[in-house]
Amino acid sequence: MSGIVVDDLRWEVRSHGAGVPLLLLHGFMGRGSSFGRHASAFAQWFRVVVVDLPGHGRSGIPPDFARASVERTADDLATILDRDGVGPAHVLGYSLGARVALRLAAFHPRMVRRLVLESPSAGIPTERERRARRAADAARADRLERDGIAAFVDEWEREPVFASQTALQPERAARLRAERLDNRPAGLAASLHGAGQGSMEPLHDRLAAILNPTLVIAGALDPVGWARAERVAAGIPGARLEILAGAGHTPHLETPAAFRSLALAFLKEELVT
Repeated sequence: MSGIVVDDLRWEVRSHGAGVPLLLLHGFMGRGSSFGRHASAFAQWFRVVVVDLPGHGRSGIPPDFARASVERTADDLATILDRDGVGPAHVLGYSLGARVALRLAAFHPRMVRRLVLESPSAGIPTERERRARRAADAARADRLERDGIAAFVDEWEREPVFASQTALQPERAARLRAERLDNRPAGLAASLHGAGQGSMEPLHDRLAAILNPTLVIAGALDPVGWARAERVAAGIPGARLEILAGAGHTPHLETPAAFRSLALAFLKEELVT
């Protein structure tokens, strides 16, 4: 699979491995290849499907901001999984990808088997807070398109939520920065406007209806993300919460062995039941 078009938007979709499908959803400024060695390890057990989310990688830049929304993205993924005979699939999402995975499970449950949610959020609960976040993301998007990708990445990497990434090994940190720089300003701007937490419909009231076996992972060095993850795990019946020591917002990069061990053990449970 590659170059799938849904409602005039091109999606980059790739797969490898065999067996039960596992859909991997990256975070903001990432792409399908962001999971790197994790994807290769998962492919020993599953048919791994990776996508570039709208505005990222080789996928198209939505013509309007609403087309980049978490809601439309989840609808598109349900169409891709259904139309191409992939689903139902296990779904693993990180940050932005975790929000999309939650929406997919809440509104397209027949397309989802098991959920792994890394640093998830169910959205911002109040309209006042959402309005403030929309304004902040719009300002970020303006600076991105005015000042360029390098200045934006510099600013992004100074965000407190990513402070723990300063401990990454130099080679891994260099790869992450290169990945962030290899983005199109217009694509990221569309994602900030359309898929930011301020634009997302909150899912707190929908969590109780998600019946998929769910694993929620967060980093102990990310107190804001930890609290959000706890709320998500508490809302989904039977969900497990794992807080990884030594990791911040990106456990799959900061503590990769522990992250992969947890995710694989959870996903493989279905293979032996």
